[in-house]
Amino acid sequence: MNKNSKIYIAGHTGLAGSAITRLLKKKGYINLVLKTHEELDLLDQKKTFDFFEYEKPEYVFVAAARVGGIMANKTMPGSFIYENAQIECNIIEGSRRTSVKKLLFLGSSCIYPRLARQPIIETALLSGELEPTNQAYGVAKIAGIVLCQSYNQQYGTNFISVMPTNLYGPNDNFDPQNSHVIAGLFNKFHKAKTEKVKSVTLWGTGSPVREFLHSDDLARACLFLMKKYNSKEIINIGTGKGVTIKKLSVEISKVVGFKGKIIWDTTKPDGMPKRFLDVSKLNKIGWKYKIDLRKGLTETYRWYLRNLNTDL
Repeated sequence: MNKNSKIYIAGHTGLAGSAITRLLKKKGYINLVLKTHEELDLLDQKKTFDFFEYEKPEYVFVAAARVGGIMANKTMPGSFIYENAQIECNIIEGSRRTSVKKLLFLGSSCIYPRLARQPIIETALLSGELEPTNQAYGVAKIAGIVLCQSYNQQYGTNFISVMPTNLYGPNDNFDPQNSHVIAGLFNKFHKAKTEKVKSVTLWGTGSPVREFLHSDDLARACLFLMKKYNSKEIINIGTGKGVTIKKLSVEISKVVGFKGKIIWDTTKPDGMPKRFLDVSKLNKIGWKYKIDLRKGLTETYRWYLRNLNTDL
Protein backbone atom coordinates (compact mmCIF):
# COMPACT_ATOMS: atom_id res chain seq x y z
CA MET A 1 0.00 0.00 0.00
CA ASN A 2 1.57 3.28 -1.11
CA LYS A 3 0.59 6.95 -0.80
CA ASN A 4 -1.26 6.85 -4.15
CA SER A 5 -3.17 3.62 -3.49
CA LYS A 6 -6.95 3.90 -3.73
CA ILE A 7 -8.24 3.25 -0.22
CA TYR A 8 -11.88 2.96 0.86
CA ILE A 9 -12.68 3.53 4.53
CA ALA A 10 -16.19 2.22 5.20
CA GLY A 11 -17.67 4.10 8.15
CA HIS A 12 -15.23 7.02 7.98
CA THR A 13 -17.42 9.32 10.11
CA GLY A 14 -17.56 6.94 13.09
CA LEU A 15 -15.21 6.51 16.01
CA ALA A 16 -12.84 3.98 14.44
CA GLY A 17 -13.24 5.04 10.82
CA SER A 18 -12.61 8.73 11.48
CA ALA A 19 -9.42 7.88 13.38
CA ILE A 20 -8.17 5.72 10.50
CA THR A 21 -9.03 8.49 8.03
CA ARG A 22 -7.21 11.14 10.11
CA LEU A 23 -4.10 8.99 10.32
CA LEU A 24 -4.04 8.17 6.60
CA LYS A 25 -4.36 11.86 5.72
CA LYS A 26 -1.65 12.76 8.23
CA LYS A 27 0.66 10.13 6.69
CA GLY A 28 0.13 11.56 3.20
CA TYR A 29 -2.26 9.07 1.63
CA ILE A 30 -4.00 11.16 -1.01
CA ASN A 31 -6.42 8.80 -2.75
CA LEU A 32 -9.05 8.10 -0.09
CA VAL A 33 -12.60 7.10 -0.98
CA LEU A 34 -15.05 8.40 1.63
CA LYS A 35 -18.83 8.05 1.48
CA THR A 36 -21.37 9.13 4.09
CA HIS A 37 -24.46 7.05 4.82
CA GLU A 38 -26.49 9.50 2.74
CA GLU A 39 -24.14 9.01 -0.20
CA LEU A 40 -23.97 5.22 0.11
CA ASP A 41 -26.32 3.00 2.11
CA LEU A 42 -24.22 -0.06 2.87
CA LEU A 43 -27.38 -1.99 3.78
CA ASP A 44 -28.35 -1.80 0.10
CA GLN A 45 -26.60 -4.67 -1.67
CA LYS A 46 -27.04 -3.38 -5.23
CA LYS A 47 -25.84 0.13 -4.40
CA THR A 48 -22.84 -1.28 -2.54
CA PHE A 49 -21.89 -3.62 -5.40
CA ASP A 50 -22.33 -0.78 -7.92
CA PHE A 51 -20.09 1.42 -5.79
CA PHE A 52 -17.30 -1.16 -5.81
CA GLU A 53 -17.62 -1.69 -9.57
CA TYR A 54 -17.37 2.06 -10.16
CA GLU A 55 -14.64 2.97 -7.65
CA LYS A 56 -12.60 -0.26 -7.66
CA PRO A 57 -10.64 0.49 -4.47
CA GLU A 58 -7.36 -1.36 -3.98
CA TYR A 59 -7.54 -1.48 -0.17
CA VAL A 60 -10.53 -1.49 2.18
CA PHE A 61 -10.91 -0.79 5.90
CA VAL A 62 -14.26 -2.09 7.19
CA ALA A 63 -15.09 0.18 10.12
CA ALA A 64 -18.79 0.60 9.31
CA ALA A 65 -21.08 -0.99 11.91
CA ARG A 66 -24.18 -0.54 14.04
CA VAL A 67 -22.74 -0.10 17.55
CA GLY A 68 -23.95 0.77 21.05
CA GLY A 69 -23.74 -0.03 24.75
CA ILE A 70 -25.56 -2.58 26.93
CA MET A 71 -28.92 -0.81 26.70
CA ALA A 72 -28.89 -0.53 22.91
CA ASN A 73 -27.74 -4.14 22.46
CA LYS A 74 -30.38 -5.40 24.90
CA THR A 75 -33.33 -3.51 23.42
CA MET A 76 -32.49 -3.78 19.69
CA PRO A 77 -30.80 -7.17 19.11
CA GLY A 78 -32.60 -7.72 15.81
CA SER A 79 -31.28 -4.46 14.39
CA PHE A 80 -27.78 -5.22 15.61
CA ILE A 81 -27.51 -8.68 14.04
CA TYR A 82 -29.29 -7.81 10.78
CA GLU A 83 -27.60 -4.49 10.04
CA ASN A 84 -24.10 -5.60 10.96
CA ALA A 85 -24.35 -8.86 9.04
CA GLN A 86 -25.78 -7.08 5.99
CA ILE A 87 -23.15 -4.30 5.99
CA GLU A 88 -20.17 -6.63 6.30
CA CYS A 89 -21.48 -9.14 3.77
CA ASN A 90 -22.10 -6.41 1.19
CA ILE A 91 -18.65 -4.86 1.65
CA ILE A 92 -16.71 -8.12 1.77
CA GLU A 93 -18.50 -9.60 -1.26
CA GLY A 94 -18.15 -6.31 -3.14
CA SER A 95 -14.43 -6.39 -2.41
CA ARG A 96 -14.14 -9.96 -3.65
CA ARG A 97 -16.00 -9.20 -6.85
CA THR A 98 -13.70 -6.32 -7.71
CA SER A 99 -10.45 -8.04 -6.68
CA VAL A 100 -9.53 -5.75 -3.79
CA LYS A 101 -5.85 -6.34 -2.95
CA LYS A 102 -6.35 -6.37 0.80
CA LEU A 103 -9.20 -5.82 3.25
CA LEU A 104 -9.09 -5.22 7.00
CA PHE A 105 -12.24 -6.18 8.88
CA LEU A 106 -12.78 -4.63 12.31
CA GLY A 107 -14.35 -7.15 14.64
CA SER A 108 -14.92 -6.69 18.36
CA SER A 109 -13.91 -8.22 21.68
CA CYS A 110 -17.63 -9.12 21.99
CA ILE A 111 -16.88 -12.17 19.83
CA TYR A 112 -15.25 -13.92 22.77
CA PRO A 113 -17.04 -16.20 25.27
CA ARG A 114 -18.51 -14.64 28.39
CA LEU A 115 -16.35 -16.74 30.69
CA ALA A 116 -13.19 -16.83 28.59
CA ARG A 117 -9.93 -17.04 30.50
CA GLN A 118 -8.40 -13.60 31.02
CA PRO A 119 -6.61 -12.00 29.31
CA ILE A 120 -8.38 -13.38 26.24
CA ILE A 121 -6.23 -15.03 23.59
CA GLU A 122 -7.31 -15.23 19.95
CA THR A 123 -7.88 -19.01 20.09
CA ALA A 124 -10.72 -18.47 22.60
CA LEU A 125 -13.01 -17.66 19.67
CA LEU A 126 -16.00 -20.08 19.53
CA SER A 127 -14.85 -21.90 22.68
CA GLY A 128 -17.91 -21.02 24.78
CA GLU A 129 -21.17 -19.09 25.09
CA LEU A 130 -21.27 -15.36 24.37
CA GLU A 131 -22.36 -12.64 26.80
CA PRO A 132 -26.19 -12.50 26.41
CA THR A 133 -26.36 -8.69 26.52
CA ASN A 134 -24.39 -8.36 23.26
CA GLN A 135 -24.84 -11.79 21.70
CA ALA A 136 -26.53 -10.53 18.53
CA TYR A 137 -23.73 -8.06 17.81
CA GLY A 138 -21.09 -10.68 18.62
CA VAL A 139 -22.63 -13.28 16.31
CA ALA A 140 -22.74 -10.77 13.45
CA LYS A 141 -19.06 -9.95 13.94
CA ILE A 142 -18.14 -13.64 14.08
CA ALA A 143 -19.95 -14.09 10.77
CA GLY A 144 -17.76 -11.37 9.26
CA ILE A 145 -14.59 -13.08 10.52
CA VAL A 146 -15.62 -16.46 9.12
CA LEU A 147 -16.64 -14.83 5.83
CA CYS A 148 -13.16 -13.31 5.46
CA GLN A 149 -11.49 -16.62 6.33
CA SER A 150 -13.75 -18.54 3.96
CA TYR A 151 -13.07 -16.17 1.07
CA ASN A 152 -9.33 -16.44 1.71
CA GLN A 153 -9.64 -20.22 1.51
CA GLN A 154 -11.95 -20.38 -1.50
CA TYR A 155 -10.92 -17.37 -3.56
CA GLY A 156 -7.36 -16.64 -2.44
CA THR A 157 -8.22 -13.19 -1.10
CA ASN A 158 -6.13 -11.36 1.50
CA PHE A 159 -8.84 -10.34 3.97
CA ILE A 160 -7.61 -9.96 7.56
CA SER A 161 -9.69 -9.64 10.75
CA VAL A 162 -8.62 -7.63 13.78
CA MET A 163 -10.27 -7.64 17.20
CA PRO A 164 -10.12 -4.26 18.94
CA THR A 165 -10.95 -3.88 22.59
CA ASN A 166 -13.41 -1.21 23.83
CA LEU A 167 -12.72 2.07 22.04
CA TYR A 168 -13.12 5.73 22.96
CA GLY A 169 -12.04 9.07 21.56
CA PRO A 170 -13.11 11.82 19.13
CA ASN A 171 -16.28 11.21 17.11
CA ASP A 172 -17.63 8.66 19.57
CA ASN A 173 -21.40 8.31 19.83
CA PHE A 174 -22.40 10.43 22.82
CA ASP A 175 -26.13 9.76 22.50
CA PRO A 176 -27.46 9.13 26.04
CA GLN A 177 -29.45 6.06 24.96
CA ASN A 178 -27.03 4.37 22.55
CA SER A 179 -23.52 5.32 23.66
CA HIS A 180 -20.61 3.14 24.69
CA VAL A 181 -19.55 3.14 28.32
CA ILE A 182 -17.00 5.99 28.29
CA ALA A 183 -19.13 8.30 26.15
CA GLY A 184 -22.15 7.50 28.33
CA LEU A 185 -20.22 8.31 31.49
CA PHE A 186 -19.03 11.62 30.07
CA ASN A 187 -22.66 12.49 29.34
CA LYS A 188 -23.84 11.59 32.82
CA PHE A 189 -21.09 13.36 34.74
CA HIS A 190 -21.12 16.45 32.53
CA LYS A 191 -24.87 16.78 32.91
CA ALA A 192 -24.63 16.29 36.69
CA LYS A 193 -21.89 18.91 36.93
CA THR A 194 -23.83 21.39 34.80
CA GLU A 195 -27.07 20.90 36.73
CA LYS A 196 -25.22 20.88 40.06
CA VAL A 197 -26.80 17.63 41.24
CA LYS A 198 -25.31 15.79 44.21
CA SER A 199 -25.19 12.24 42.84
CA VAL A 200 -25.01 10.15 39.67
CA THR A 201 -26.59 6.69 39.44
CA LEU A 202 -24.82 4.11 37.27
CA TRP A 203 -25.83 0.62 36.16
CA GLY A 204 -24.64 -2.53 37.91
CA THR A 205 -22.08 -3.02 40.64
CA GLY A 206 -19.08 -1.35 39.05
CA SER A 207 -17.08 -4.57 39.46
CA PRO A 208 -16.73 -5.68 35.80
CA VAL A 209 -13.24 -5.31 34.36
CA ARG A 210 -12.85 -3.76 30.94
CA GLU A 211 -10.01 -2.61 28.71
CA PHE A 212 -10.07 0.68 26.78
CA LEU A 213 -8.07 1.80 23.76
CA HIS A 214 -7.96 5.31 22.31
CA SER A 215 -9.20 5.40 18.70
CA ASP A 216 -5.95 7.03 17.51
CA ASP A 217 -4.01 4.04 18.83
CA LEU A 218 -6.45 1.74 17.03
CA ALA A 219 -5.82 3.62 13.78
CA ARG A 220 -2.06 3.20 14.20
CA ALA A 221 -2.52 -0.54 14.77
CA CYS A 222 -4.79 -0.94 11.74
CA LEU A 223 -2.35 0.81 9.41
CA PHE A 224 0.49 -1.26 10.86
CA LEU A 225 -1.43 -4.51 10.31
CA MET A 226 -2.56 -3.53 6.83
CA LYS A 227 1.13 -3.27 5.95
CA LYS A 228 2.60 -6.11 8.00
CA TYR A 229 -0.03 -8.80 8.72
CA ASN A 230 -1.33 -11.32 6.18
CA SER A 231 -2.60 -14.25 8.22
CA LYS A 232 -6.15 -15.59 8.06
CA GLU A 233 -6.05 -15.88 11.86
CA ILE A 234 -7.60 -13.09 13.92
CA ILE A 235 -5.40 -10.75 15.94
CA ASN A 236 -6.24 -8.71 19.04
CA ILE A 237 -5.70 -4.95 19.34
CA GLY A 238 -5.59 -3.38 22.78
CA THR A 239 -3.52 -2.31 25.75
CA GLY A 240 -3.64 -5.62 27.57
CA LYS A 241 -4.61 -3.74 30.75
CA GLY A 242 -7.97 -4.03 32.49
CA VAL A 243 -9.73 -1.51 34.74
CA THR A 244 -12.92 -1.89 36.78
CA ILE A 245 -15.92 0.16 35.72
CA LYS A 246 -15.95 1.63 39.23
CA LYS A 247 -12.37 2.91 38.90
CA LEU A 248 -13.07 4.14 35.38
CA SER A 249 -16.10 6.07 36.62
CA VAL A 250 -14.04 7.77 39.31
CA GLU A 251 -11.40 8.74 36.72
CA ILE A 252 -14.00 10.23 34.39
CA SER A 253 -15.70 12.12 37.22
CA LYS A 254 -12.33 13.69 38.05
CA VAL A 255 -11.66 14.64 34.42
CA VAL A 256 -15.12 16.23 34.14
CA GLY A 257 -14.85 17.91 37.54
CA PHE A 258 -17.92 16.29 39.09
CA LYS A 259 -17.54 16.24 42.88
CA GLY A 260 -20.77 14.47 43.89
CA LYS A 261 -21.52 10.88 44.89
CA ILE A 262 -21.63 7.85 42.59
CA ILE A 263 -24.50 5.42 43.32
CA TRP A 264 -24.60 1.93 41.82
CA ASP A 265 -27.99 0.47 40.79
CA THR A 266 -27.35 -3.23 41.35
CA THR A 267 -30.74 -4.20 39.89
CA LYS A 268 -29.28 -3.41 36.45
CA PRO A 269 -27.02 -5.85 34.53
CA ASP A 270 -23.24 -5.71 34.67
CA GLY A 271 -22.66 -7.47 31.38
CA MET A 272 -19.62 -9.72 30.97
CA PRO A 273 -17.81 -9.91 34.36
CA LYS A 274 -14.31 -9.49 32.95
CA ARG A 275 -12.95 -8.78 29.49
CA PHE A 276 -9.52 -7.65 28.43
CA LEU A 277 -7.33 -8.94 25.67
CA ASP A 278 -4.04 -10.76 25.40
CA VAL A 279 -2.11 -8.59 22.93
CA SER A 280 1.17 -10.52 23.03
CA LYS A 281 0.72 -11.63 19.42
CA LEU A 282 0.49 -8.00 18.25
CA ASN A 283 3.33 -6.90 20.53
CA LYS A 284 5.61 -9.62 19.16
CA ILE A 285 5.28 -8.35 15.60
CA GLY A 286 6.21 -4.84 16.69
CA TRP A 287 3.20 -2.76 17.83
CA LYS A 288 2.26 -1.33 21.24
CA TYR A 289 -0.22 1.32 22.35
CA LYS A 290 0.96 4.86 23.20
CA ILE A 291 -1.95 6.75 24.80
CA ASP A 292 -2.54 6.01 28.49
CA LEU A 293 -6.08 6.09 29.86
CA ARG A 294 -5.95 9.32 31.87
CA LYS A 295 -4.40 11.28 29.00
CA GLY A 296 -6.88 9.80 26.54
CA LEU A 297 -9.87 10.61 28.75
CA THR A 298 -8.70 14.20 29.21
CA GLU A 299 -8.26 14.71 25.46
CA THR A 300 -11.63 13.09 24.73
CA TYR A 301 -13.43 15.36 27.19
CA ARG A 302 -11.82 18.42 25.62
CA TRP A 303 -13.05 17.23 22.22
CA TYR A 304 -16.50 16.61 23.69
CA LEU A 305 -16.71 20.17 24.98
CA ARG A 306 -15.38 21.75 21.77
CA ASN A 307 -17.47 19.78 19.33
CA LEU A 308 -20.78 19.11 21.03
CA ASN A 309 -20.99 22.64 22.40
CA THR A 310 -23.74 21.70 24.79
CA ASP A 311 -24.58 22.03 28.44
CA LEU A 312 -27.14 19.20 28.06
